[in-house]
Amino acid sequence: MSNEATTSPATVGAEAPHLRRVLGRWDLVLLFVVAVFNLNVVPSIAANGGVTIWLWIISLLLFFWPQGIAVIELAHRYPGEGGVYLWAKEVFGDFHGFLSGWCYWTNNMMYVPTVMLYFVGVSVFALGPGHQALADNKVFALTSSLALLAILVILNVIGLGVGKWINNLGAIGTGIAAAVLIGLGAIVYLRFGTNIIAADFHIPANPRFVLNSFGVICFGLVGLELASVMGDEIENPQEILPGAVAWGGVLSGLLYIGATLTLLIAVSKNDISVLQGIVQAVTHMAARVNALWIVAPFAVLLSFSIAGIGSAWLAGSARIPFVAGLDSYMPAWLGKVHPKYATPYAALIVHAVVSMILVIVNFSGGAGVQETFQKLLSLAVVLQLVPFIYMFGALLKLAAADDFVPGRYSKTTLLAAGVSGLITTILGIALAFFPAQQITSIASYEVWMFGGTLLFVGLAAFFFFVYGRRKAARKVVVAPVA
Repeated sequence: MSNEATTSPATVGAEAPHLRRVLGRWDLVLLFVVAVFNLNVVPSIAANGGVTIWLWIISLLLFFWPQGIAVIELAHRYPGEGGVYLWAKEVFGDFHGFLSGWCYWTNNMMYVPTVMLYFVGVSVFALGPGHQALADNKVFALTSSLALLAILVILNVIGLGVGKWINNLGAIGTGIAAAVLIGLGAIVYLRFGTNIIAADFHIPANPRFVLNSFGVICFGLVGLELASVMGDEIENPQEILPGAVAWGGVLSGLLYIGATLTLLIAVSKNDISVLQGIVQAVTHMAARVNALWIVAPFAVLLSFSIAGIGSAWLAGSARIPFVAGLDSYMPAWLGKVHPKYATPYAALIVHAVVSMILVIVNFSGGAGVQETFQKLLSLAVVLQLVPFIYMFGALLKLAAADDFVPGRYSKTTLLAAGVSGLITTILGIALAFFPAQQITSIASYEVWMFGGTLLFVGLAAFFFFVYGRRKAARKVVVAPVA
């Protein structure tokens, strides 16, 4: 692979830091699979019953397809490091670009810890029978989560040339784990049938819990934009990105529907754990076909998959504060690259530290492991979907321009994708405020959701309008007089 150094449009200058082009075509396909197809969200969705299959199909058509159109079109028009940050900035202005990138980054501060907790819930099955209860032990869950996070940070500081192999191994582990899960489901179905009936796919009389799962489904389908956040580290992005998006999208959509159906076949929706549901299903089905030996190696494979998910999102989202630091809206040291490894090490470390603090705060508040997982996930959903409002809004603004010039797609395609994606995104954000089944206190949940959303948006406004302007003013004062 080429080691050609590149610079972002935000960093043009004699002293601009350099990032290396190390991601090839199949690196991207595997990155999309490991970033988009996250088995950790499937149990919390499947726990709401068969109606979620319809929600998957609706989301694939009205959110996922438009997302692919938006990523390809915007990456074509505005190539470079930053992705959602760069696109919103170019189309809507500096503050909107910063807010888009800020929400994309801060949501991952909460999402990455949920991946770590899920890793703990799954990995205990690799230790053999009798250890599953460790996943609900706060001390064990916290210690193990923080240790894995530290390892992933170190690997990504060393560089994407090394870190990408965690992503690739995660994608391979995800594929094999999904194949085992779905394969066992098919065997059990053919040999024993299923207790699922048509009524299980109807909308329940009280749809409150199902509403939350729609936002989580939209959240589960994001990820196609991740490679463009690392646009300056892709080999020949204009040529290989569209095909990689298509392959990654198709594979991820099929895997999501197959995995959800398998969980519904194997485990009663009332018995699905949001942390251990996948391994629960495999254990249940393996017992029915006398193949319990498969559970431990399956848990190991799934653990690799989860580590890859955490690595992909940690590496990708850390590029946002890296570019923001270079653009003067955040401390300049966030834009530093490692002198030896040429990676945004400062942004990676800050991301990890804040994630650690959020996990500790939630555990100290008295919430159980599963409730902590769900609260972090729901707030991550809201913040993650904000950049997609800008993405789909950008398609509409570009298509509505009097001087519209076709890029990758026609005006009609951009309008259709923009309208569909924007409506679905806004709906997904609104429905995330409905509590999931694991929430024990609705009041504390709503305080967490509304308070957290306002806090992070308020911090974005502070850094842009207060910190950024003060920093810019200081630069003007110290600038040499011509």
